[in-house]
Amino acid sequence: MAAAVGASSGGLKKILLLERLPRLGGILNQCIHVGFGLKYFKEEMTGTEYAARYKKKVYKRNIEVKTSCFVHRITPQEVTFVCADGEFTVSARNIVMATGCRERTREMLTVPGTRPAGIFTAGLVQEMINIHGVMPGKSVVIIGSGNIGMIMARRMTLEGATVHAVLEIMDHLSGLIRNKVQCLDDFGIPLYLEHELLEIIGKDRVEAVRYRNNQTGEEKLLSCDTVLFSVGLIPEQDLLIEAGIKPGNGIYLVGNADYVHDLVDAVTREAEKLGKSMD
Repeated sequence: MAAAVGASSGGLKKILLLERLPRLGGILNQCIHVGFGLKYFKEEMTGTEYAARYKKKVYKRNIEVKTSCFVHRITPQEVTFVCADGEFTVSARNIVMATGCRERTREMLTVPGTRPAGIFTAGLVQEMINIHGVMPGKSVVIIGSGNIGMIMARRMTLEGATVHAVLEIMDHLSGLIRNKVQCLDDFGIPLYLEHELLEIIGKDRVEAVRYRNNQTGEEKLLSCDTVLFSVGLIPEQDLLIEAGIKPGNGIYLVGNADYVHDLVDAVTREAEKLGKSMD
């Protein structure tokens, strides 16, 4: 959205914004917690409020928007996408990839153990609870101290679950200090640094995790029915990689598709600046 608004304010007339989901806003639509907009809008708001505020800027400029569209092929001058009306190919002088990130999963960490129900990424659980109203479990262990994991530790606690611990393999926090204070410390949720997940145990449903204190070598079992992974994000660049295309010469990566940002305010500023620079 910010790249489109920047391009429009820079004088471009023909702009097409393609969105896979039914509405604009991306990951912001499932972020009902506050902490957004302090730098860009100069006020604190939720992610959903930030998205709604910015959508007004998009529609005010009469930018063409197509939602529920899935882009499946890119060339240096063309984009091919599928929507309810069929498949279409459009040509463009500039193509901006604002596809965000995907979460690292258990499989990417090669965690041993069985494959029972009850294993999720933190972002998926955020969508389940905040958008679909579905609780994934009641007795939770979170792997990794990423921001979404800490935020969901608080969210699940507020919804009545027991979050036993956040296990972090590194010797330092990977997310923001403010999230540790507001989401873990304020709710009495322990964070164990230098603790490594060794095994997930369970047949039909998660029953426990086995972990190790890497400082002492001591291993423990911790009973739970749900495991959340918050172990990092990967910029979503697969369309370019599959096409063998590198950014440049009219193809751009912006926001978390370029590199992981801590604040959406920074993403917005960068994207607007990029949009204004295009001709």
